[in-house]
Amino acid sequence: MDFTFTEEQQAAAEAARGVFAGVAPDGVPSPALTQGRPVADDLDRALWARLASADLLSLLLDEESGGAGLDAVALCLVLREAGKVLARVPLLESSAAAAAVQAYGGPELRSALLERAGRGEVVLTVAASGRTGHDAAELAVTARQDADGGAGGEGGDWVLDGVQTAVPWAYEADFVVVPARTGDDRSVLAVIARGQEGTALAPQISTTGERLGELRLESARIPAPYVITADGAWESLRALLATGTCALALGLGDRVLAMTSDYASKREQFGHPIASFQAVAVQTADRYIDLRAMEVTLWQAAWRIASGAPGALPASGDVAVAKIWASDGVRRIAQTAQHLHGGFGADVDYPLHRYHAWAKHLELSLGPAAAHEETLGDLLAAHPLGA
Repeated sequence: MDFTFTEEQQAAAEAARGVFAGVAPDGVPSPALTQGRPVADDLDRALWARLASADLLSLLLDEESGGAGLDAVALCLVLREAGKVLARVPLLESSAAAAAVQAYGGPELRSALLERAGRGEVVLTVAASGRTGHDAAELAVTARQDADGGAGGEGGDWVLDGVQTAVPWAYEADFVVVPARTGDDRSVLAVIARGQEGTALAPQISTTGERLGELRLESARIPAPYVITADGAWESLRALLATGTCALALGLGDRVLAMTSDYASKREQFGHPIASFQAVAVQTADRYIDLRAMEVTLWQAAWRIASGAPGALPASGDVAVAKIWASDGVRRIAQTAQHLHGGFGADVDYPLHRYHAWAKHLELSLGPAAAHEETLGDLLAAHPLGA
């Protein structure tokens, strides 16, 4: 089997490196210095425009919608580069939401959003944290459809009630994709415009210092064309979001380990670089192993999503394995970096402080490794290998 990236995938990664080359993570204030306020009032619009100009916001869109027609592997390659510089843009959320609309949305919704999203004119995000951040997102909101028929026989408006917490870029996005549960236990995706009647936002601050939003829905009426009812839409979107988050964690880990290696090779104690000490070398070697495990499980999950290839387990099993390694790995890498940097690791004027905050945010977004191990165990029980 050939595990090398295609020319198109490598070109996307190269374009991303060029766009992100000028991004300086230490140019954003530390959350510790903002006294409970967000570190910025908006996403990085200049960077967002550069991503649009480089056609990196339309990677997953087909040519008909002005995109490149690439896959999850290409997106994860770009997200890896974004993670290295802590890019303050909803690249993952907007790309994943657009992909869901393209794959499962109706003609009216695709026409209204896809080309504009690919050009960066419309920002999309996804509410995926549920009511508390610990429960299933689709169970936090209920959805019911009016009995009255709508135009074109599409049915009446959908009415949504519930709460979604920690919605990323909720104040900056033009549309939020909200999973919801129907009375007959089906999942739907509602594409909700900012300021929609029946919705309200309350500000929240993430570990990174970025502004999140608590989205409340009280009898919010969403037109039928803006609600995706196709089977598997939410499951597909959720898997892509999780895998993309693993890619961000891998990029962050790459950068943090490089920073640590550079520091350890220059910092001297007792007349020798601390990198020459066995205890330091062993710790950095362990973290390198973490990175390689994060990488191989990420590409396995991304490949399964992109190819739809059959396997001994459903693709959700590969996603669970990637999340196990990313959640534990990014935490261990950040902790080791802070330990080996000594006082510099806690200095809010030094960029490592921001990487540690983002690592914790990504770890919390992915969820605890133990929960994913339980999911994997359930899948193994339901699909015995070799059976």
